[in-house]
Amino acid sequence: MLSFIYRLARQYEREHGHPPNLLYLHPAHFAMLQTALAEIPDLGALRRFLGMEIVIDGDLVHPHVSWSAVDWHRAVAV
Repeated sequence: MLSFIYRLARQYEREHGHPPNLLYLHPAHFAMLQTALAEIPDLGALRRFLGMEIVIDGDLVHPHVSWSAVDWHRAVAV
């Protein structure tokens, strides 16, 4: 799962000239990512490790990445 996300992020950066800051995952994919990165203790640390906010959506079939100007960490905290 982590290598797939890495490839998505690198491809996005090559196409757009900047890295993505949003990662969209199905809950099952998120669970697989958490298992693969079990040494990362919480969601905040996982977000910082990936360098992206994580959006969980049960309707997704495949993970994907994008970019948003919104500082989601700050927006959710308000």
